[in-house]
Amino acid sequence: MVVSESTLTLDILPLSADTARLVRVYGTEPCIALPGALPTPEGGSFAVTELGDYCFSEKPRSLPGADKTCRYEITPDGTARLTRAFGQSVGGTARRYDFDFDAPASDPDDLHPVCGNFLEELILPDTLQVIGSCAFYNCRRLRLLTVGAGNLTMGSDVFLNCFALETLRVQAGPAEATGLFALVNNITEAVRAEFWPAGAAAPQAALWYPAYWEDIEETPAHILLHTFSGQGYHYRQCFLDNKFLPAEYDAIFPQGHDADDANAMAMLCFDRLRYPWQLSDTAAGHYRAFLAANTGRVLTRLLKAQDNEGIRALIALDVLGKDGFAEAATLAAKAENASAAALLADAEHKKYAAEKKKDRYDFDF
Repeated sequence: MVVSESTLTLDILPLSADTARLVRVYGTEPCIALPGALPTPEGGSFAVTELGDYCFSEKPRSLPGADKTCRYEITPDGTARLTRAFGQSVGGTARRYDFDFDAPASDPDDLHPVCGNFLEELILPDTLQVIGSCAFYNCRRLRLLTVGAGNLTMGSDVFLNCFALETLRVQAGPAEATGLFALVNNITEAVRAEFWPAGAAAPQAALWYPAYWEDIEETPAHILLHTFSGQGYHYRQCFLDNKFLPAEYDAIFPQGHDADDANAMAMLCFDRLRYPWQLSDTAAGHYRAFLAANTGRVLTRLLKAQDNEGIRALIALDVLGKDGFAEAATLAAKAENASAAALLADAEHKKYAAEKKKDRYDFDF
């Protein structure tokens, strides 16, 4: 993620002497990182523990009045400066301002809200504990959300209409209790999650949660029956005390996945094998068999993303046979990706050139 180098402006609502709720963000870049602590007017520190309802929605609702909030400027190096406190600019001059999503023309700050279709990538602070209802409502271009290592409490419809959300990145190890359970259970569409501790060179585990659909039927006895289409719901239940359960997750795949998107299932197999945290040999065997038959689905996605590192990882798993390499060459040529084509051709040559030719024997005496 490329984080914005520009200055951010934040509006927060103090909740106590040392905690605060973020209610609005302003800036000029679609990829941002939020601070976890802000200076209080009295000289202490607020921990940002909540995202307010509709925080990143294009049309916020019930925003607190200016006399209840504080405004901060965040410089690219992360320094936070208090500029307004409870309706007054720092220094004592009263100044009225609006929290509507378009700053009024009379306001010289001319603030641009980071919200709706403008927001693309976001890093939330480790201090965050609560994400309010509809916090990302209609953020249709949000594709990557990074969260800290702590647990999370979620409101309702947090990711409503976030159709582009592809990846949830948790800055923690897969053995830790995190907020991933709360996050994936607020998303019914397919989404990828990765455990990637801060400072690590690569994820320690990467998981796919396929899409699912819930049907509710009322019986003649007025009993509501809930049924689920696809395995996505079951994958989302593989947690205990907010800790990921790999054995339970891996046990779902052999039970069947005909109702699931084959492209998502191929990626599930690929990522589970690529980052095999606590992956048993038996589970790996099921994943390898499916992946070997569906390498084209994975390559199509990797080529579209121009992810040559992913292609190298797929090659390293040694699931490509001669037919797989032939399909891969066709896909790389179609994508006009010469570097990927070279990687695949080199891997095919190394794999098959080493095969010894059968010895010939002449029995002429």
